[in-house]
Amino acid sequence: MPTPHPPPARRLAWASRNFRIQTAATVISGLGNAGAPIATAFAVLGNGGGTAEVGYVTAARLLPTVLFLLLGGTLADRLPRHRIMVGANLFSAVAQAVLAALVLAGDVRLWQLLVLSAAGGAGYALYAPAAGGMIMQAVPQEHATRAFSVFRMSQNAAQIGGAALGGALTTAVGPGWVLALDALCFLLSAALRFLLEPESAPAPSGGSMLRDLREGWREFSSRRWLWVIVLQFAVLIACINAVEAVYGPTYANEYLGGATDWGLAMSAYGFGLVATGLLMVRWRPRRILLVGNWGVFLFGLPALALAARFPLPLLIAAMFLSGVGVTVFGVNWMVALQQEIPEEMFSRVTAYDELGSYSLAPIGTALAGPAAVVLGLSGALWACAGLCLLLSALVLIDPQVRRLSRRDPHRSTADAPVPAVAPTPTP
Repeated sequence: MPTPHPPPARRLAWASRNFRIQTAATVISGLGNAGAPIATAFAVLGNGGGTAEVGYVTAARLLPTVLFLLLGGTLADRLPRHRIMVGANLFSAVAQAVLAALVLAGDVRLWQLLVLSAAGGAGYALYAPAAGGMIMQAVPQEHATRAFSVFRMSQNAAQIGGAALGGALTTAVGPGWVLALDALCFLLSAALRFLLEPESAPAPSGGSMLRDLREGWREFSSRRWLWVIVLQFAVLIACINAVEAVYGPTYANEYLGGATDWGLAMSAYGFGLVATGLLMVRWRPRRILLVGNWGVFLFGLPALALAARFPLPLLIAAMFLSGVGVTVFGVNWMVALQQEIPEEMFSRVTAYDELGSYSLAPIGTALAGPAAVVLGLSGALWACAGLCLLLSALVLIDPQVRRLSRRDPHRSTADAPVPAVAPTPTP
């Protein structure tokens, strides 16, 4: 007798309630977040600012992100993660609503842009470690690749609509309304995340927050593959942020059709993210970090296209391929973290990951304008493209990055292969 096909509910048994809610909330907030950087950049340019001022505003958002990430990670391993996310979303909604009101009133000052951008960065610093811990906790390890691919595909689909909508609305009705939409998206996301419940309560801490931070650092620093890639991304993200937040909008304003064309380019990036997500649902590479780093080689293509002054169709193609690379790396990175990091350390290790990865971003974006003055816009873009390519090659020197392999959660410990990375010593 043939076995009947499982009903749809059984097929999606791996998608827990928390996973579905967090994915939906991430899509909603992502729609606003994708358009907000475009709107902010053109708000600065529309108020008489230049490349340097765009860089300063972007750096103002990144600096508190770096400063408060460790606090966010420690709190997220001590307190219910969903409550932290709700509070952070509400805080960000208020900051963006105030910024939108000032821009719509037509009397926004540079210091106001700096302060409110910094408030948004602080909100993200509290949100990101909790979100990282929540989504990894909500996914069974045997379905990690599929679940993380679906999550990132949903997250990245919002990038497509949000960037295109943000660019079009910035041109049609002005950046203030795009910022107001971002505030509304944060508010709706907070309402959804209010419905989340911890799948297991955070482990009670027997010590101070400083001790928690030391334990998180021990987990982070004992894995060379982890901190080597984080060091790589410290420079990569500084370059990418400079290109996407400073050089790209400036280039589009001078040589292309302004916010609309840059929004199209960012949408192509989003299409690359989503299209590759469909592939990653099925693809389970064994050498997860080796394969992931091949995707990193594509990160520098947008800077290369802008430096060479490619026409808009080729810029769109470069942005698409960059999105492909981001998804290939991102899914494999999430699988590696979930596989190798103890659950009670998820948020703290995520915080150290993001802290290291974003550590140079405020400096990079603040110096993006002066670098464009010294090197010229084209020279600064060539430098970013070259650094991305060089770092992608250098990280493969490390054998742990090349050899870290996927483990089958259904195999017994006796049958399991010897891991490429030694487990963390017990403190």
